[in-house]
Order: sequence, then structure tokens, then C-alpha cells
Amino acid sequence: MECKKEFQTDRKKEMMAVHDAMDVLNGKWKIYIISSICHYNKRRFTDILNDVVGISNKMLSKELKELELNKLVERTVLDTHPVTVQYELTKHGKTLQTIINNLTDWGIRHRQEVIGKS
Repeated sequence: MECKKEFQTDRKKEMMAVHDAMDVLNGKWKIYIISSICHYNKRRFTDILNDVVGISNKMLSKELKELELNKLVERTVLDTHPVTVQYELTKHGKTLQTIINNLTDWGIRHRQEVIGKS
């Protein structure tokens, strides 16, 4: 049995879309960072650093820059002394909220399934 040409083309487009999404969200920390910002709407650098256990200042800075380049996070420098930097999801970044919520729900159910704890 052969796949229809249209099906193969559509499937390749779908796989490319998954590849693109994973390329943007790839890495140990990006989902955690997005989740932190998503949950609180606006977060300061140190707040994210405290939320994401194990991440270094340097790595958080690198990951935030990549998320900015991909138009998922917006950085705002507040006119305070000392200077405060605040991060929030862009309109495009907020489209990930459903994915983050679904991952959270799935993670809770998975933990219950595997070890019986919440």
C-alpha cells in the first residue's frame, strides 16, 4: 500500500513544523523559563532565576536572548535605581500558554500514574 503524494507532502510539512517548534523550544531550560513568565505574566530576571532551579545567571541570560530573538519574550528595562529588567511573553509567546498548561496537567497526571504522588 502506498501513501498518496498529497499525504506525503502534508506529512512532510507537519514534520517540518514540529522540527521548527522543537528548534525554538529546544534545550534544558526554555520551557521552564516560559512557564515561569507565563504563570506570573511579568517576571524580573532574579525571579525567573529563583523559579528555575539549577540554572546559572549566564545560561538564563543566554536563553532569554534566544527567546527574544524568536519573538517569544519581550525585555523591558525599567527606570529604577538600580536598574530593573522585566520580562513578559509577547503576543506570539502567549500562544504557548495552552501548551504550557497542557504540559503541566500531563506532568501531574504522569507523576501520579508512575509513582502515585502529586
